[in-house]
This record gives sequence, C-alpha cells and structure tokens, in this order.
Amino acid sequence: MSPATWPGYAALIERHGGVFGGCWCLAFHAGTKGGSFAERRALKERLVAEGRSHAGLVFDGADCIGWAQFGRVAELPAIKARRAYEAGRGDDPLPDWRITCFFVDKAHRRQGVAARALEAALAEIAREGGGVVEAYPEALEGQKTAAGFLWGGMLGLFERAGFAPIRKIGLHRWVVRKTIEGRRS
Repeated sequence: MSPATWPGYAALIERHGGVFGGCWCLAFHAGTKGGSFAERRALKERLVAEGRSHAGLVFDGADCIGWAQFGRVAELPAIKARRAYEAGRGDDPLPDWRITCFFVDKAHRRQGVAARALEAALAEIAREGGGVVEAYPEALEGQKTAAGFLWGGMLGLFERAGFAPIRKIGLHRWVVRKTIEGRRS
C-alpha cells in the first residue's frame, strides 16, 4: 500500500462503511483507538503516507477488492489474545513481521482473494528484506462463521502458504510462523 494505491484502498473501505463496522484497519497500530469515521480515515491515510501502514492489496481492474495488513512489530504492537500469546511465548524472540488482518470485498469472497492478498504481503516483506513472519489465524474450517470473525484469516490459508502452526492462543486462534527470504530490488 502506498499513496498511489490509497484511493483504491479507501474506496473499498468506504464501499463497506468501514471494515466490519467502521474500522480502517487501525486496531493493531499503537495509539489509534477512537475517533470518528473521518478521523480514522485521515489517520490511516497519514500512516500510509508516512510509510507506517502496509498491506498486500488485490485489484480487479481499477477496483481494490481485498488486502492483508502487515508490518513490523513496532508498527503493529497490538494483537488479540495478548495475555495467552505472552504466556506461551517463553524465550521465543518476537517476529520481524506480523500479518494482522484481512478484508475481502463482499462481492469477491470465496474466490481466493485472501490467498492473493497474503501472497502480495509476503512478496512485499521479501522486498523489504524478509525475516520471520507471524500471524494469528482462526482454525474454523468447515464451520459456519460470520466474515467479521475471520479478520485474522483462516489457519488453512496460512498452512497452504507454508506457515507452521506454533501454538494455540485461544479457543480457535493460532500463532503461525514462516521465514521469508529477502529479495531487495
């Protein structure tokens, strides 16, 4: 994501009245809670302009139809189930990168958009030097679940992309990891 792709990203969010009830995918950034829809939009745009908000975007022509947000741990310090995450981490070092959330346009769900967004995010991580990537998907394959609960992705999506499940940090939530080799251009 960049200032050049911002209009497509913003149009996707605005088409849906915000992601899952007004979010601009800010919850995992530090100090970004609260504010009106317009204030959250302006904050997200500023983070993108400053190079502090990243996503693998998927386009269908000129329309952005999905994304996977990623960033360094310092950029995305907040995660769900933090207490369980910290309790099970032990001496494991923090990852270099986190993939925190996905969103797919309602008209394009169940068409592989999330997988393409994950691929795009991993390609950007490789371009930025690679490293250990961690994500926190749900293991709900085969269960009827509202899309609003799948913002972290599905465990199978990550396993198909070569991530290894490390440990559970909730009833259905997992920590998964993969090391990405850097490909600086």
